[in-house]
Amino acid sequence: MMRSEGTWAYFLLRSLALLRHDSVKLIKFADDTTLIGLISNNDESAYRREVDRLVSWCSGNNLELNAQKTVEMIVDFRKSTVPPPPPSVMDSPITSVESFRFLGTTITQDLKWEPTISSLIKKAQQRMYFLRQLRKAKLPAQMLVQFSTAIIESILTSSITSSITCSITCSITLTRAEKVIGRSLPSLQDLYVA
Repeated sequence: MMRSEGTWAYFLLRSLALLRHDSVKLIKFADDTTLIGLISNNDESAYRREVDRLVSWCSGNNLELNAQKTVEMIVDFRKSTVPPPPPSVMDSPITSVESFRFLGTTITQDLKWEPTISSLIKKAQQRMYFLRQLRKAKLPAQMLVQFSTAIIESILTSSITSSITCSITCSITLTRAEKVIGRSLPSLQDLYVA
């Protein structure tokens, strides 16, 4: 999986015609571009060709890839593996990483949810401080509920289906918010269904 920052949205429209292999997918969001390749039978030639084509297309269309912000992550669950040499962008080898953040989610080589869950819970707990400060300032309960919904619930529900651990911890955080506000809030199950 190769990720690069600094390209334009126009790139998505033109690059959809660029890919020629079903085993390689391009994901474009704002200025992030991610190339995902499925390597079968130790044949990574299709993936390498698409990386080269992407670099060449960018160069031919006056788009500059930032090699320092481009990384590759390999997800491989085989027992014995020899990591392939990293591709290069503009004669700079790409750094191989064990995890990276993509659209607010931490993706790891072992595809575990713990880093994402920890990050979400930490953010929600930091926001709880502000909820307590607003209560100390004697804001009306309705405003505290609105703050909780906009600032805390939105974080907790961004990965609501990620895991049971996240659900339990998020429920605990919502219960703490209820205690600070002094009113009932929708349960995590209610938020999920809505």
